[in-house]
Amino acid sequence: MHILTREQAAQIDRCATTNFGISGLVLMENAGRGASDLLCALQVSSPIVVCCGKGNNAGDGYVIARHLLARNYDVQVLNWEPPEKITGDARTNYLILRAMDAPVVEHREVSSNEFSHILSDASWIVDALLGTGCKGAPRTPIKQAIEAINQATANTLAVDIPSGLDCDTGSVPGIAIEADHTCTFLAAKPGLIHPVGKSYVGELHIADLGIPDRIIEAALSNTT
Repeated sequence: MHILTREQAAQIDRCATTNFGISGLVLMENAGRGASDLLCALQVSSPIVVCCGKGNNAGDGYVIARHLLARNYDVQVLNWEPPEKITGDARTNYLILRAMDAPVVEHREVSSNEFSHILSDASWIVDALLGTGCKGAPRTPIKQAIEAINQATANTLAVDIPSGLDCDTGSVPGIAIEADHTCTFLAAKPGLIHPVGKSYVGELHIADLGIPDRIIEAALSNTT
């Protein structure tokens, strides 16, 4: 199994966008489409709740929600961070969902009990809170989100990495999603196959981002 560290995965993304012109939006679309294809292959049932933070991992979640809605699944998005904190490509996909009048619930607009009620009714939950770039213990409100998701009885798919798990070490400095499945991209990460990390990952799946091998090789040749 090929393994990429946090920095190597980031370097591949930078090389693809800067040197080869593959935009971040294209990579995000491919990631979200790959994860939604996996969910369909797992024959998931509705309702599906997609939990999003504010970074690129959230952007993947918005793409997943859009593709599942297009396939007529009952999908609801829970935004755990304020909309004004969502930036870049993630914001573009957030605004697409808003333009579609997709069912997006903002954390600041309802009580925590309402979020917990939505999660308790879910058949599947998608964890798109934190990505591989995050280090350290999750802080509020993401910490609350992880606690609520872990308390739910739904099946859980983590996008790229279970939120709260360190990508490189597999350690959990605070709290982490206890996923049934994890859909990571390009290759496994060290933390996903570490003995400690594996207990949070569930079944590991690797999705393609549409980055040719020559770009990956070019990127890795510049890392130490």
